[in-house]
Amino acid sequence: MDLPDLGFGGAPLGGLLDPVGDAAAANTVQAALDAGLKYFDTAPYYGFGLSERRLGDAVRNQDGIILSSKVGRVLKPGLPDDPLGFGWPKPLPFTPVYDYSYDGVMRSYEDSLQRLGRDRIDILYLHDIGRSTHTNPVEEERHFNDAMTGGYRALDELRRTGDVSAIGIGVNETDVSLRVLEHGVWDIFLVAGRYTLLEQEALDPLFTRLGERDVKVVVGGPFNSGILVGGTTWNYETAPSAIVDRVEALTCVCAAHLVPLPAAALQFPLAHPVVTSVIPGTRTPEEFAQVLSWYSTEIPASFWSDLKSEGLLSAETPTPS
Repeated sequence: MDLPDLGFGGAPLGGLLDPVGDAAAANTVQAALDAGLKYFDTAPYYGFGLSERRLGDAVRNQDGIILSSKVGRVLKPGLPDDPLGFGWPKPLPFTPVYDYSYDGVMRSYEDSLQRLGRDRIDILYLHDIGRSTHTNPVEEERHFNDAMTGGYRALDELRRTGDVSAIGIGVNETDVSLRVLEHGVWDIFLVAGRYTLLEQEALDPLFTRLGERDVKVVVGGPFNSGILVGGTTWNYETAPSAIVDRVEALTCVCAAHLVPLPAAALQFPLAHPVVTSVIPGTRTPEEFAQVLSWYSTEIPASFWSDLKSEGLLSAETPTPS
């Protein structure tokens, strides 16, 4: 499946860390459609179903749309005690429950079709497996085993029957991505925050092995949850001093070349041959317009070479031509 370079990340539509109104959400997706975007990503977890509902309403009658969603959580009626603790201040009245089993994945997939109001999801990712999400080692091992047995069997069945076109995982860490490669045949991984202008943890060995197996990558979180667009958060928490220092060093090189830091951050991942798309998230039409401007900004080759000479990128890191 060929994805466009620029896609749309749907987490803000669920009100990640800050509520988004219905009108703002609808207008933002419409701005993306008007600009010709074809690839949209969402998940049941985003606003406990809110992102899927909003995105489905916005793109339902559009032709040529490629839609991805995720499995691994089933939404049960009733809010948790502290939805903001999950990152969603005004979600729909449901509680996410982890379930990576065959039945859980199939139910999650069918529920997503209902929320989206569609009869098809093009790409289906196993969502948030790994130690950064499941910090209890016993639970992490149980979830991983469920995902690689029953969960994978469900995904593979949906792919074989043509109900979905591609399967993969959607994660924020590289270790579990390497482990997953040893279990099954995958088409595409969504890797968030681990291959950015700020950090290239996924460069090797993960991207090397993905390339060897012809597994493509969608890069999520190209702005590292805000620190690369002037914010103060990294990995959805206050950025530590080492990260702040590195961002300041990147900013100095950007200033010397009159390059906006977010433009460099958005364009950088696309230079790697395994990366097929980058999906920043936006919550207003104005934010989306800014993303389009950054995407089209011309960046001189000398900028990338200076990043390498300053030690901010390794010599072997692919950069835009």
